[in-house]
Amino acid sequence: MTTEIRKVTVAGAGTMGPGIAAIFASHGFYTTLTDIQAGALEKANSTVDMVYSVLVKEGFLTQGAADSGRECLKIESNLDVALQDIDFLLETIPEKLEIKQSFFREIEPKVGTEVILASNTSGIPITKLAEVTEYPERMIGMHWSNPPHIIPVIEVIRGLKTADAAVLATHAVINSIEMIPVDVLRDVPGFVENRILYAIMREALHLVEEGVAAPEAVDEIVKWGVGFKLAAIPPLQLLDVAGLDIYKSVASYLNADLSTEQGVSSAITEKVDQGNLGIKTGSGLFEYNPDEIPALMQRRMRMLLDVKKALTKDEAG
Repeated sequence: MTTEIRKVTVAGAGTMGPGIAAIFASHGFYTTLTDIQAGALEKANSTVDMVYSVLVKEGFLTQGAADSGRECLKIESNLDVALQDIDFLLETIPEKLEIKQSFFREIEPKVGTEVILASNTSGIPITKLAEVTEYPERMIGMHWSNPPHIIPVIEVIRGLKTADAAVLATHAVINSIEMIPVDVLRDVPGFVENRILYAIMREALHLVEEGVAAPEAVDEIVKWGVGFKLAAIPPLQLLDVAGLDIYKSVASYLNADLSTEQGVSSAITEKVDQGNLGIKTGSGLFEYNPDEIPALMQRRMRMLLDVKKALTKDEAG
């Protein structure tokens, strides 16, 4: 198993690939970003420029590191070329089991047997992806959060046959790019982050469907109540703050009343059937003026950056 990683390929230049590739390159890894769609690679250049511009402006990256990153980053449309002489591959392709399995089945014979194969899947078990590989011990989950250049935590997921060496090497890579590696010890669907996030979203949708509160009210309560607290005191530490006796008392009657919906909320399925998918279509659970969307996204990015600065300052003491 490769222990000294210098050359990285990121396969998939969609939502997250360009930002991830930019981070790798700015920390000294010779990085190649590849995609089967030429249009995605064309957009990737401007995304990389945006990532470096934001990180330099906000003080998370020096101009020298950004310039070096641009020199270390290569955009390549030919997959065979992108796979040559690499040490580490991270796929960020569409979130469908068949597509990902097909990809790993195709590329494994094209790379050395010591190359680590990582997936940025949001929740497909790594063991499932590794089923199509000849060397499943080198298959590992490396799940970034979006936007990847701002949110620093990366889940490291071990499949049933993942080798310790692959885990250690992935940790070393994450530490090298100044992100936060966190181990997921069991390969369950959704891992940790998305299981918690989807539990929150399921209950939020349930409350709206039951007429307990309007969508705007639910979001305000989560933003200024739940989210406000959790940004400073994570949930298991919050239990100690509140008191385990208090939690036991409230949970004894509240847990039984929480949503246990096994399917997808009708509030979502109806919108999807109507073609109302959210910001991308101008309508979802909320309505969006197309002219105002860029400013909305910039405000949200600004808030994420401010939260990161505050949390980083707290961690530094």
